[in-house]
Amino acid sequence: MTIDHGREADIALELADRAGALADFGDALGRAGVSIEGGGVWVHEGRGLAHFLVADVAGATAALAASGLGPVVASPVIGVHLAQDVPGQLGAFTRRLGDAGIRILVQYSDHDHRLIVVVPDADHAAATRIAEEWERERIARGS
Repeated sequence: MTIDHGREADIALELADRAGALADFGDALGRAGVSIEGGGVWVHEGRGLAHFLVADVAGATAALAASGLGPVVASPVIGVHLAQDVPGQLGAFTRRLGDAGIRILVQYSDHDHRLIVVVPDADHAAATRIAEEWERERIARGS
């Protein structure tokens, strides 16, 4: 799927499982003036996997490549607000995706308190419709 460079996207890349790897990543983006809007890093079986939400995908990709990091995979995201004071919101929204047969590849929160998910490209349009319905309902409830 093509990324609209005027919109936020998830950038994913493997980081070395060593002290300072995340600092190298953050320094590269900082020098390029790229802001991170959410995400995280996990180490599993000796491999570091980073997923971060950025608005400047091209800038992030170029900065990381120039620093010897990458390759970067950019994916469009789905973002919804959950009513933080209502238990079960994560399950309620993701159940809608699951019931539609949509797998969630990545999930995290951003700095605007939105749930961010990455789904397979083939399911992005359907997931977007589900998210838009969720947001309409949330606004109608006043939450």
